[in-house]
Amino acid sequence: MTAQTDAPGSVTTVYQVSGMSCGHCEGSVSGEISEIPGVTSVKAVAATGEVTVVSATPLDEEAVRAAVDEAGFELAVQA
Repeated sequence: MTAQTDAPGSVTTVYQVSGMSCGHCEGSVSGEISEIPGVTSVKAVAATGEVTVVSATPLDEEAVRAAVDEAGFELAVQA
């Protein structure tokens, strides 16, 4: 996971998600993460496993992990 502050009041975080292989996977992960309060944008890319999330404030990693799990995938463990 990498995070950076963009425009005032927004944070962009990139997560690694394992198991995504198609557009349907991307949609499932994006849909679940979009439901987390404060999330304004989600872009999942199956080819790289990257999910870019823009939110009003930094997100609780456990909330993101739970959303990814609900979609049927796994948030990669960060070293």
